[in-house]
Amino acid sequence: MLTASKNKSLLTTTTGALPRPSWYTANLDGRPFSVGMADRVYREQYLDTIKCHVTDQARAGIDLLVDGDSRFDDDVAGRGWFAYVFERLTGMSPPEMANAMIASNRDKMPGDILYEVVETRLPPRVVAKVGAGALEYDRNWRASQAMTSKPVKFGGISAQIIEAIVNNDFYKDRRELVNELSDIFNAEYHRLADSGCPVIQIEEPCIHETAGIIDDPILTPDFYVKAFNREVKGLRAKTEVWCHTCWGSPWAQRVEHKQLSYKIALPYLAQLDVDVLTFEGKENEGADFEIIGKGVPKDKKIAIGVLSHRTLQVERPEEVAALIRKALKWIEPERLILSTDCGFGRQGMSRTHAFYKMVSMVKGANIVRRELKLPEEPILAADPKLAMLPFRLQS
Repeated sequence: MLTASKNKSLLTTTTGALPRPSWYTANLDGRPFSVGMADRVYREQYLDTIKCHVTDQARAGIDLLVDGDSRFDDDVAGRGWFAYVFERLTGMSPPEMANAMIASNRDKMPGDILYEVVETRLPPRVVAKVGAGALEYDRNWRASQAMTSKPVKFGGISAQIIEAIVNNDFYKDRRELVNELSDIFNAEYHRLADSGCPVIQIEEPCIHETAGIIDDPILTPDFYVKAFNREVKGLRAKTEVWCHTCWGSPWAQRVEHKQLSYKIALPYLAQLDVDVLTFEGKENEGADFEIIGKGVPKDKKIAIGVLSHRTLQVERPEEVAALIRKALKWIEPERLILSTDCGFGRQGMSRTHAFYKMVSMVKGANIVRRELKLPEEPILAADPKLAMLPFRLQS
């Protein structure tokens, strides 16, 4: 069910993660979010961080806001994306130094920056039947939505990625664990939708990171499609559902050593029960735009990355506009959403880089909106009247 993106052409957003302020030093350390919010220091730092993220996005002219993944602890290279979930589910052992099962770890070795990521993931073992814990996604979302009248998107890791990283000592059939986790997540997402969340984004199903890359006879792309649709069952009747895909973001790295295409995975992604599919676009300068435009069913919108999370060079608005025009060759403007290849967090860049990238995205979108005679979005950060240094156009 379209909500935030309904009747909106070239809507702008980001994937979700934003750089953590240097003064945000408090962590949840495995506590439920509600317990952390009873801690005076944590509550103040968390809420102040949300305010900063919301204000920066509003100044940049972003349409659909995010909370910057502020609930995650300040772990190495975005470990909290996984750990927030597995530290709160029942049936898991304490985290330990062990190699996770995730497919992208298969060729990492000492001397690789990604091997250090592997060393610090600290996955748990599944030692009993998994059960729901205090994920409290609805409370996470309320804290950020209370800061703005603009819609706030909530994103969370997919159930199948959690299965891929934990070490399973309990379930004889890995598919059973995926399905158990999918049901737990589905119930959590329904609580989130019932609280009023306008957009729920499920992040990184294993489909594109396995189809055509590894040959797993048990966890096949067809199975992952069914598991994903089980995870989001019934949600589209309540809220707008997105699926985010990319090729990785820890320390701004691709998890595969070479640039890959969505071509093989696209027929499977097209079967997902979602309103919006998101894809990396900037990294390969739109090389997949044609197959994406032709391969995604017309009842779904398409979000493309027009900003890189792997480079510190801030894209020029004209560069963003050119990539949007390239996408418009195969994707109608009413179906096209503009985003980032992945999140700006995970210790990849500074807040300043992330902010000016967002400004550049909206400025680039406004260039194309002007060409299409669509309403432009005001950008407070680009208003000469509000600059501290008086602006003079050079003759």
